[in-house]
Amino acid sequence: MVTLTEVARRARVTAATVSNVLRNREKVRPETAERVLSAIRELGYRPNLNARALAEGRSSTLAMMLGNIANPFYPEFVLAAERAARRAGYFLMVCNTDDDAETGRAYLTQVAGTLAEGVIVLNTDIAINELCASAAIGAPIVLSLWEHPESPPGLPCVAVDFARAGALAATHLLELGHREIGMLVGDGCGGLQDARANGFREVMRASGIEPDAAAVLQIRDSIDAGYEACIQLMSNTPDLTAIFATNDLLAIGAMQALAALGRQVPEDVSVIGITDIQLAHQVRPALTTVAINTSEIAALSIDLLIQLMQKERVDVSPPMLQGPPPKLVVRQSTCAPKRPG
Repeated sequence: MVTLTEVARRARVTAATVSNVLRNREKVRPETAERVLSAIRELGYRPNLNARALAEGRSSTLAMMLGNIANPFYPEFVLAAERAARRAGYFLMVCNTDDDAETGRAYLTQVAGTLAEGVIVLNTDIAINELCASAAIGAPIVLSLWEHPESPPGLPCVAVDFARAGALAATHLLELGHREIGMLVGDGCGGLQDARANGFREVMRASGIEPDAAAVLQIRDSIDAGYEACIQLMSNTPDLTAIFATNDLLAIGAMQALAALGRQVPEDVSVIGITDIQLAHQVRPALTTVAINTSEIAALSIDLLIQLMQKERVDVSPPMLQGPPPKLVVRQSTCAPKRPG
């Protein structure tokens, strides 16, 4: 393996000059920097990032801890976050907990403040007080996609008004004329998606409609769970004209189940979700959903984390940034009911 000293010898400079070029070539005269870069290319030198982190007391890596990389939402979020981190000069390490709190704790212990200079946490079963304790002794932590803007978590976060997302979904179905509406409420890593469900219920109740308890199911976040729950939902309440799901995976599973039952979407039953993952516009019929701006939320999370790492923020209390408001995206999975609901 080529060493930094060998690069310095080839370029006829000191090892410190090579380090300066690698960190910030603007600090070195252009002709010297080009000579160093030429030596790096000729020798095939690759910097040892772990050694640099130990020497400088800092890492060029950020970590993102998420529940389950198999969930299609997370790769989309990671892609946006990685691009934002790279623009800021950082690498992004992904830590998949597989929806296991102990695995998450192990990542915080082993990664935060050592391999990574800061950590973004998405939808975790780890208690907020544990995350706060970890941040106090290790690297800064930002909680992203916080679902309750009205209740700051005591940790730096980027919040999304998911109650508003649920309200938009309810308003859309009511305006189409639906009254018999089922609900699939996700219960994944990070807990029940109650803010979304509550926002939906509030609009329904304001219109004088109380959701039937038999038409509301709480299930794990997956397409398979949405499929199985929709079969049960239609058995419990066969007169439903619409189904609201608190995320797109459940909605897509519901559409598959309705097809298996011989029910047409949206002619027999309309379906609406929340998030707007890429699959939402790729399935047929394309899914009507309430979109959250994944790219902007990811970028806000990365920016906030870097500000905390560089001590650019001096907030009295942990900052909470508000993500962009959710937006209704109408596609082909919703229409007016054949009959009054």
